[in-house]
Amino acid sequence: MKRTAYGVAGFLATGAAILMVVRQGASWWPLVVFAIFPDISFLAGMSSRLARGQLHPRAVPLYNALHRYWAPGVLLAVSFGLAAGSAGSQWAAGWLAAGLAWTAHISFDRSLGFGLRTPEGFQRT
Repeated sequence: MKRTAYGVAGFLATGAAILMVVRQGASWWPLVVFAIFPDISFLAGMSSRLARGQLHPRAVPLYNALHRYWAPGVLLAVSFGLAAGSAGSQWAAGWLAAGLAWTAHISFDRSLGFGLRTPEGFQRT
């Protein structure tokens, strides 16, 4: 049930992000970049001597920080503030779409069973 809720949240955030880009004429690149941005930590976590599914422990803090909802929440709050202060500018709408895409990424990961990592780099159960 919880995974289904994450999936629904992911689809809602994705739809809202796309709607923001299309209706507000915002730039699409923040949406695309922030949809994949949280997985940048995999670049720091690659190593040939790891167990299957393990992320290198040096990358765990970055991975866990980028896969928590507070980070895109801050981006969304700042974007809402910018949009309200500048009468809904396209620039602010683009960053709002980025925050929604980041939220969607986290939600889809959680719906697929990928949560935060242990200090050793394995998925928490």
